[in-house]
Amino acid sequence: MKTAGKVATLAEDAGKSFAERNPFLFQLGVATAKTSAADIMVQVVVDKKKWNEIDYRRNGIFVVFGFAYLGGFQYWLMVNKFSKWFPTRQKFAKLSLAEKLKDKAGMIDALKMVAFDVFVHLPLIYFPSYYTCREIVTGTSWNPLVWVKDGCTKYWNNKEEDCLAMIKLWGPSDCIQFSMPIHFSMPFRHMVSFFWTAYVSFTRGGDDKEDVSKLKRRLSVSGDSA
Repeated sequence: MKTAGKVATLAEDAGKSFAERNPFLFQLGVATAKTSAADIMVQVVVDKKKWNEIDYRRNGIFVVFGFAYLGGFQYWLMVNKFSKWFPTRQKFAKLSLAEKLKDKAGMIDALKMVAFDVFVHLPLIYFPSYYTCREIVTGTSWNPLVWVKDGCTKYWNNKEEDCLAMIKLWGPSDCIQFSMPIHFSMPFRHMVSFFWTAYVSFTRGGDDKEDVSKLKRRLSVSGDSA
């Protein structure tokens, strides 16, 4: 009986896609690749840079952030924690559209997830983390406390523009994402995030002249070349 059960399980797994069998690894790869690709697209198409002129240090910000935050932390938050905080999520995601419209508890939890993402996660966790990550690569000090301070200060100065753009995109997108099966929901978020990353790369990806000169001084003091 045990052998038959194992065979049945293996047969069932064989019929699943890689995304269904390995949801975390699949979305981690998507998150890292699309974040890098979006920044390169902006540098080549918008900034009119040639391929040999691409700023890979700037692109490195997006690679690190895409891997660690978007692929790692966001998965932990939106899959592991959301499934506990909003217990109807998995059941609601499997229902048809007609059944979803009848599931009041599921719709309420979906709206709670949208609200948490737009009013808590993105403005209070995502943006401070992005700006701090940016300071790690392009900042003016080797002190981690300064990275956080400078990053949060720059976010505070841009908060109105950033948060308005965030609500316009992620509000409607979240309504779709949190009604999808979980193994599709994170790849879908990363697809939408491609365009969001392009926006962030275009508006926040470059260094101003003051930051560049300070970075060169920091590297010269440490014995590295800019």
